[in-house]
Amino acid sequence: MEKSTEKVVDKLFNEEMWMNIGETVLKIFIILVVSSLIVRIGKIMIRNVFKMRAKSPIRISERRENTLLKLLENMLTYLIYFISLITILSTLNVDVKGLLAGAGIVGLAVGFGAQSLVRDIISGFFIIFEDQFSVGDYVGIGKFTGTVEEIGLRTTKIKSWTGEIHILPNGNITEVTNYSINNSIAVVDINIPYDENISKAEDVIENLLEGLQDKYEEMISKPELLGVQGLGTSDLKLRIISETKPMMHWHIARVIRKEIKLTLDHYGIKAPFPKLVMYSRNGEEMMNEQFGRE
Repeated sequence: MEKSTEKVVDKLFNEEMWMNIGETVLKIFIILVVSSLIVRIGKIMIRNVFKMRAKSPIRISERRENTLLKLLENMLTYLIYFISLITILSTLNVDVKGLLAGAGIVGLAVGFGAQSLVRDIISGFFIIFEDQFSVGDYVGIGKFTGTVEEIGLRTTKIKSWTGEIHILPNGNITEVTNYSINNSIAVVDINIPYDENISKAEDVIENLLEGLQDKYEEMISKPELLGVQGLGTSDLKLRIISETKPMMHWHIARVIRKEIKLTLDHYGIKAPFPKLVMYSRNGEEMMNEQFGRE
């Protein structure tokens, strides 16, 4: 018992052992710091390359540039930290060659059970290669709708307008609606009372629409008054459409409504309001008495 205690004490106060431990910890710390610096410098270099490409006469779309930029940054990060992990294991005297050889055999066996992972990676490759959607696009995927924050080889991140981040495996993305590729159409319906002069209201709106394109750069062309869209109980509906830049139709629709409201007020054209007709039974009895009805 005493000899075992003496061995433990000797090891605890073994200066060479503590020197080796300190040296190993220092090496690991240096490896992590250097890896972090390489990742940071590599990302800066990648961004500078894309900035230089932006000045060249041959360019790809900004959407695709943002997607490739994010993808290359992720691949650089994974590669550097994988190399760092292998280096750290070598520092700890782990047989890296044997580990990698064993990992290859195990990976082959696991690969048959990780078909979903392989499917996600292949799907991610084709999403980027075919340019189905890019970072910054507003898309609808399944029940989620939002802006694409990041596209990786395995997952895609979508941010909804309320701030939630939805992470979707690429293999589960089967149908995509991309709202950011083509121009959008703003649709605005204006209700006009029956007792107003409809022709006057149409002329006032037409004159207003003539100058809106110069006022708002989001409009691609002059807004168009289509005419009467529907007939209600106390008013009729005029429909206006305007071609806008991608995803600008909501903003332009709000702008058109405001401009039309101010213009109609200026020309004294009132908005419709609900009318309520009340019948009084007492009034009917008084009328019968007045005319001698029973």
